[in-house]
Amino acid sequence: MKLLRLTRWLAWGGVAAVGFVLLATTGGWFVTDGPLGRPRVATGPSSLAIGGPFSLTDHRGRAVTERDFSGRPMAIFFGFTHCPDVCPTALSDMTGFMEALGPDADRLHWLFVSVDAERDTPQAMAEYLQAFDPRIVGLSGTEAQIADAARSFRVYYRRVPLEGGSYTMDHSASVFLLDASGRFAGTIDHKETERVALEKLRMLVGRG
Repeated sequence: MKLLRLTRWLAWGGVAAVGFVLLATTGGWFVTDGPLGRPRVATGPSSLAIGGPFSLTDHRGRAVTERDFSGRPMAIFFGFTHCPDVCPTALSDMTGFMEALGPDADRLHWLFVSVDAERDTPQAMAEYLQAFDPRIVGLSGTEAQIADAARSFRVYYRRVPLEGGSYTMDHSASVFLLDASGRFAGTIDHKETERVALEKLRMLVGRG
């Protein structure tokens, strides 16, 4: 995991501004680092405003909603398959977290939601996710469906044109945590250590 942490520090530098946009939008994180770096639950006006209904298609081609993932906590990351570094780093970290959690990893839903409706078909998502833990579920949809899901989670994203007619995507870069009832429970920020991230996840499944 040391290599993953180093890669994370290098890759996330290019999207630091995105994190500030999300911070300003939500009014702060629900779960923050307490004394000695230990996670604690903090209350705030944003705690009930993140998360909500969505209607998307999973990487197997099945139409799903948030109800298909009820009953278990969720760890959700928004990104896209053509992402050069941030998204594969985040999904590699998620894979590492799942390995470290052992059987407790099965007590969560792990979701990767695309913000690139044009390129991220279910087939593209399925091929991309082969490089990561098979328990990660890829979700994509139409532009309207993705916009609705992003709005529910206060996720920032935008299309950025590149030379030659191609494009990339800017997007929020945190893992969102929801409890088993679908309530927002915090985030895993890209600057956090593996230890802090795992403590948050264990708290989420009641083992912290």
